[in-house]
Amino acid sequence: MWIWIAVIAIVVIIALAVVGMYNGLVRLRNQVKNAWAQIDVQLKRRYDLIPNLVETVKGYAKHERETFEMVTTARNLAQKASSAGAGERAKLEGELGSALGRLLAVAEAYPDLKANQNFLALQEELTSTENKIGFSRQFYNDSVLRFNNKTQEFPSNVIAGMFGFKAAEFFETTSQIEREAPKVSFS
Repeated sequence: MWIWIAVIAIVVIIALAVVGMYNGLVRLRNQVKNAWAQIDVQLKRRYDLIPNLVETVKGYAKHERETFEMVTTARNLAQKASSAGAGERAKLEGELGSALGRLLAVAEAYPDLKANQNFLALQEELTSTENKIGFSRQFYNDSVLRFNNKTQEFPSNVIAGMFGFKAAEFFETTSQIEREAPKVSFS
């Protein structure tokens, strides 16, 4: 009799452990999805700001057509890649960031533009958005790290394998330009 009670108790404990690990994996997977959605929100905000910024700069710098086209093309490519994986999105977002940097460098050559209130407001919004994107990426990567650790640690890796939990991809910078320190000149 006591043996059956012990066996049932062991089975119940194992079942509770499996349920706990499964629920933990689901919670972490959902946190990764939520973190990715937060990146999307901030990227959408960035995409919405870029046309206004480009139009404002265009009014002052009519001969900088190549830069405007580069920013617009990079924005469109990044926006269309919304269903791509984190690696591809990071690459395209890096290219967009580089193009935006060139646009802001063009703006530096026009003192009237730098004093324009609309341009200053847009630039401030873009700076704020870039900061939020950075924080969202960091939160996403932290969430991916926790989830990936859980899917690879024993014994939860057994449960992850049984239920098809796969490691998530980090949002990493692949662009060499983004990895370089910016050059600052006060001339």
